Amino acid sequence: MTIHSEDPFATPDDLRSPVRRLRGRMASTVTLWTAGEGRDRAGLTVSSAVIADGDPGRVLGLVDDESEFWAAAERTGRFVLTLLGPEDRQLADRFAGLLPAPGGLFRDEGWTQLDQGPVPAGERTTAGCVVEQATPFGWGLLVEATVAEIRFGAAAEPLLHYRGRYRELR
Repeated sequence: MTIHSEDPFATPDDLRSPVRRLRGRMASTVTLWTAGEGRDRAGLTVSSAVIADGDPGRVLGLVDDESEFWAAAERTGRFVLTLLGPEDRQLADRFAGLLPAPGGLFRDEGWTQLDQGPVPAGERTTAGCVVEQATPFGWGLLVEATVAEIRFGAAAEPLLHYRGRYRELR
């Protein structure tokens, strides 16, 4: 019996969009964006985010405009960006909709509520953000936000997304 090293159901490279193929060759840091509180919490795994230094600092990210996360962030006008590490693969998959979440997305880990939204328990690096504007962009929504608050956890290795898989720095 042979186990495939690649997904046998994946669309072959030559049939994929050239832009998607180009994007897939760029390593991206995996982040978790969360908004809301109580029963109105929502979140989304985002690997298309950029942090721009300035006064104030800015966050840019592409999100699904039909996601529960965007509905919560738009309603509250704020969200939290949390950097994820290699130990967060299942958390990232759950918030990306790739793993089942019986009992809801926020059921498993302990969560801490910040002014801008919930964050997974533990020593995490987070940025509390205030939404400035959102613009349709490609197949998503370009969200622009200012950084209102930064909390630094331990300097941990990032979780990266590259060529359709999670990777680690080595």
